[in-house]
Amino acid sequence: MSYYLSIFRECFFIPKPTLTEKNLPDQKGRVFIVTGGYAGVGKELCKILYQHNGTIYVAGRSDSKAKSAIDEISRLHPNSQGKLEFLHLDLADLTTIKRSAEIFLAKEQRLDVLTNNAGVMTPPIGSITTQNYELQLGTNVLGPWLFTHFLTPMLQKTAASSPAGSVRVTWAASLATAFAPSHGVTWDPATSAPKCFGDKRTDYAQTKSCNVLLAREFANRFAKTGVISNAWNPGNLKSELQRHLAGIETVVTGLICYEPVFGAYTELFAGWGEAAGREENAGKYVVPWGRIGVLRQDLLVSGETGRLWEWCEKESRAYL
Repeated sequence: MSYYLSIFRECFFIPKPTLTEKNLPDQKGRVFIVTGGYAGVGKELCKILYQHNGTIYVAGRSDSKAKSAIDEISRLHPNSQGKLEFLHLDLADLTTIKRSAEIFLAKEQRLDVLTNNAGVMTPPIGSITTQNYELQLGTNVLGPWLFTHFLTPMLQKTAASSPAGSVRVTWAASLATAFAPSHGVTWDPATSAPKCFGDKRTDYAQTKSCNVLLAREFANRFAKTGVISNAWNPGNLKSELQRHLAGIETVVTGLICYEPVFGAYTELFAGWGEAAGREENAGKYVVPWGRIGVLRQDLLVSGETGRLWEWCEKESRAYL
């Protein structure tokens, strides 16, 4: 019952955010990556971090969208002592991800928070990545795992000389985890990979629960390094993710969705909130607009975290 009450509270009567642009401490000297940082929730998070003097790498595929977002944010906060820089990152093409990480690592000596914000939701059935993975699985799960893999040593290095709990990697989940397969992932016996259901909503829900599992497995594997990992449901938001919706879905979404800045508050809590950085909250699930939430019980105790991590590792081996 507590889980279903939590689901209700993730959509309605949500408490006010406790960490916003009004009370975030100065971020000067700290370095962040926000994937998908030039649109929607990601852009709102970049706005908050930049006005507090952070160095932000806006990661994504589109140079033009990034330039537009960077120009907009810079105009909004002309007195910022921070930095905004575009980092080309195509999560749907595994051959490009190592180079993206290398470009960042050649420019910076630290990484304080990696926000795995980018993703796709319910694209047309049959959409695939460059390596022929179902588009949502490749972009939402496999690509972020590989990008995080390359950046983990830098996160660990930064954590070694930073306040406890301040260095983090966070993963994009969703309210859709409520509709994910049992234990978060169903394995296809023919391929030994997460099953492609051929239903874009179920496939999407599975990718979001996979990120919950990866967040927990990262927390388990790197518990002694000081890097905190968590997953978050940003909330029901108006964003580019909904570009593939149509008809009644669009109407309903418009009635229950909030402005993207509220999702940024959820991500802000996950990556910068004091409570989310406590050791006992590593691997936990953050819900709108910045609270430690309740997961479905089978996801909470799922034994699939290690198998999923190893599958990502195996599929990425040729691109390491």
